[in-house]
Amino acid sequence: MKKTARALSFALAGMLMLAGCGSKESSGETGKGGAEKEFKIGITQFAPHPSLDAATEGFKKALKDKGIKATFDEQNAQADMNNTQTIANNFVGDKVDLIFANATPSATAALNATKEIPIIFTSVTDPVGAGLVEAFDKPGKNITGTTDNHPDATKKTINFITEEVKAKKVGVIYNSGEQNSVVQVKEVKKLAEEKGAKLVEVSVATTAEVKQAAESLVGRVDAIYIPTDNTVVTALDSVISIANSKKIPLFVGELDSMKKGAVAASGFSYFDLGYQSGLMAAEILSGKKKPSEIPVELPSSLKLVINKSAAEAQGLKVNDDWKKLGEFYDGK
Repeated sequence: MKKTARALSFALAGMLMLAGCGSKESSGETGKGGAEKEFKIGITQFAPHPSLDAATEGFKKALKDKGIKATFDEQNAQADMNNTQTIANNFVGDKVDLIFANATPSATAALNATKEIPIIFTSVTDPVGAGLVEAFDKPGKNITGTTDNHPDATKKTINFITEEVKAKKVGVIYNSGEQNSVVQVKEVKKLAEEKGAKLVEVSVATTAEVKQAAESLVGRVDAIYIPTDNTVVTALDSVISIANSKKIPLFVGELDSMKKGAVAASGFSYFDLGYQSGLMAAEILSGKKKPSEIPVELPSSLKLVINKSAAEAQGLKVNDDWKKLGEFYDGK
């Protein structure tokens, strides 16, 4: 009897242990990236701008589509370099699970703040030159993302300016404190000179200086080109106003600014670019990959778009043959 009772006791204990294990597995506890886990993501965006806003929305949509549950702490530096570091430091203090850095200054600040928390960037022109990654295929320990510098984008626009508009002097306004802009201006200068045109550079430090910079180009240039410079694009309305009143064709580095009132841009959807970044984040949060295992990606598409209304407002006669070079913007 004692042996039988002892055997029954062991059997009962075993059943209870199995039941306990079963209840734990069904309690909703999951591993990293599981359906029940909700991640805390810090979003740091350098400036309020339609393209950057679209990239942020694309990022969040990708996570939703991949079934990643997350709460977002969205912060905007309002184009202030000092704010970017404060935001990044706060995210580290809050122990977020991932940082999404939208634009070069925000990505730089995030990497300065942490070498442990995963960082996904977007809207970065030169991630290698900015010191964010070692190489596109080998980004580094805790950071990767998407670049908005398609190798053919600037070339298409400069070719249009010099060949179709016949501009010999091209003005460019940029913030020399933005590394991404310095890289672009260097490329624009090279491309313009190859076409026999001269670049007239004007540098600004704040958005308040943009209007005066645009005014300084009146009478000195045949066209104006604005790169994807966060400081200048934030104050783009003042440049558009001068371009319209003085009949100076204005060109920009991305499609959202083109829609506001520039003649043309060669670009892509920043929503799609942000979506690409979101897919990267989903792989990291789900535990499938580490940032170091995900190469930096280029935009997946590129097109030249011409704003007919802006062209006419800035003194250009629209040529139907331009359809062979790109597509016309219909205002939608």
